[in-house]
Amino acid sequence: MSHYETINDILVNLFNEIWDIEEKALITEQFKDISVNDMHIMEAIGIEKPKNMSSVARLIDVTVGTLTIAINNLVKKGYVMRVRSEEDRRVVLISLSEKGKAAYEHHRRFHQKMVEAVLEDLNQEETLVLTNALKKLSSFFRQYEH
Repeated sequence: MSHYETINDILVNLFNEIWDIEEKALITEQFKDISVNDMHIMEAIGIEKPKNMSSVARLIDVTVGTLTIAINNLVKKGYVMRVRSEEDRRVVLISLSEKGKAAYEHHRRFHQKMVEAVLEDLNQEETLVLTNALKKLSSFFRQYEH
């Protein structure tokens, strides 16, 4: 198999494999009531200070209306909390509950293990080459976002 064919095969299959593996790793007995997409929403909310809906919607590239539906479900399940801003009562801020923070940490650990597994046997030069190649791939996909 040529380098072209190998790279094509890896790219075509890698995204689906990552999604499937991530789902199996993340959606455990403890977090069986949410999806990988929910995990990514919680990742965008983060564990720092509360965020407004539009900033989270921009981070995950969805409309505020689409995000609202997902947030409503996450609030009902106890992963996300909604509060009004003290400065501007029209603004709704969202943050993770303790249960949401536990899911966030579970997701973060999965990503950490994934990156560590990739870098484990690479030297500094190989790490640099891989990083640059992935940046180029990311740039290619960003051209097709909108």
